[in-house]
Amino acid sequence: MNKKMALDIIVSETLRQVVGTTDGTFFPERMNSARKEHLYEQINSTLEVVLNDFGLNLSQSDSQKVIKDVADEILGYGPIDPLIHDPTVTEIMVNGCDQVFIERDGKITKTGVCFRDNAHIVHTIEKILAPLGRRIDDRSPMVDARLPDGSRVNAIIPPLAVKGPVLTIRKFATDPFKSEDLISFGTMTREIANFLKGCVRARANIIVSGGTGSGKTTTLNVLSSFIPEKERIITIEDAAELQLWQEHVVTLESRPPNIDGKGRITIRDLVINSLRMRPDRIVVGEVRGGEALDMLQAMNTGHDGSISTLHANNPRDALARLETMVLMAGMDLPLRAIREQISSAIDLIIQQSRLNDGSRKIVKITEVVGMEGDTITMQDIFVYNQTGVNEKGFISGRHMPTGIIPRCMEKLKAYNEKLSMEIFQDKHPEPAFRRF
Repeated sequence: MNKKMALDIIVSETLRQVVGTTDGTFFPERMNSARKEHLYEQINSTLEVVLNDFGLNLSQSDSQKVIKDVADEILGYGPIDPLIHDPTVTEIMVNGCDQVFIERDGKITKTGVCFRDNAHIVHTIEKILAPLGRRIDDRSPMVDARLPDGSRVNAIIPPLAVKGPVLTIRKFATDPFKSEDLISFGTMTREIANFLKGCVRARANIIVSGGTGSGKTTTLNVLSSFIPEKERIITIEDAAELQLWQEHVVTLESRPPNIDGKGRITIRDLVINSLRMRPDRIVVGEVRGGEALDMLQAMNTGHDGSISTLHANNPRDALARLETMVLMAGMDLPLRAIREQISSAIDLIIQQSRLNDGSRKIVKITEVVGMEGDTITMQDIFVYNQTGVNEKGFISGRHMPTGIIPRCMEKLKAYNEKLSMEIFQDKHPEPAFRRF
């Protein structure tokens, strides 16, 4: 038996004896410091008994590791608890007992964190779900949830996950990023931030498009922060992630079906209901189905200033996805009618990407202009021009205006949003201009 296996057995036995001699389920948030201190003392004394039973002696560092592992299991989320509390980790991906990966600074790396077995992973998943009244089993082998800090959780178990339970946690900053943060990260420039702030305040309808992990939700949160405080905002999400500072915010969250397959409340149901709630703004975390039709109709019938995200690789693909999602609503509409709805509803598409070096950039800001024949016409207002990669693998480039004055400037003027026309002029022109 190697050292790791021996420590796992000691942890398991200590945990069994500690939990077996306490008064039932632990609620760490209800524990005061005195009770937690008592729990640590109990773990320490129980460990001494277990070691004596096994006839073993552990070094001080190994003993401290066992105590910490047992405490994490009782008070937190087991082996991944330190990762959850590490502010530099943005994503945790558990693919198996000894396959735990993290994302840090946009890069995915494998950790040395291990679970005892598949049952240990399922136990951790159940511990996350229990306070939410949710469950995962053979009848419901896939679930979305969130941690108390707002981190998004997805879990899937056999038979859907062939090689064992899979747990994915997308973490969110406790202090949400602001436009100044995205400027410092290089996600956008100050000129872009000022332009987008003016567009939001002038009630432009905006779609944030991008791939998984490209930073769409972060950008959506920043855009939402530009909404004036006096307005009534209704947010609609699968799992509530948006963190708005305004006072008048109503947060709605969809609901999956219960174990009998009933009681499901979809994003579309919530979009339809939100129209009866006297919204000034509707912010949809992600459009992915028939709710696209209801959202477009809302934008075209007085509920302008709406913001949402969707998955697409470029602005043209974003329009194509919107067309497909409108068709998913079950309405037998001609394609031209759908495109007319889209062209009249959407003002801007913000294309977000995660580049090869892990950085997240707004790579295009595209204005929807109108229709020419059966085609929706667009024009790029800002683009990110990649110029190269340095010896450390970091991508170099810069955001630059295309020189086109957006048509929505008239709308900004009507709302007294004053922007200098100089932000649409390239102050550092280059002879070779390359677009994505």
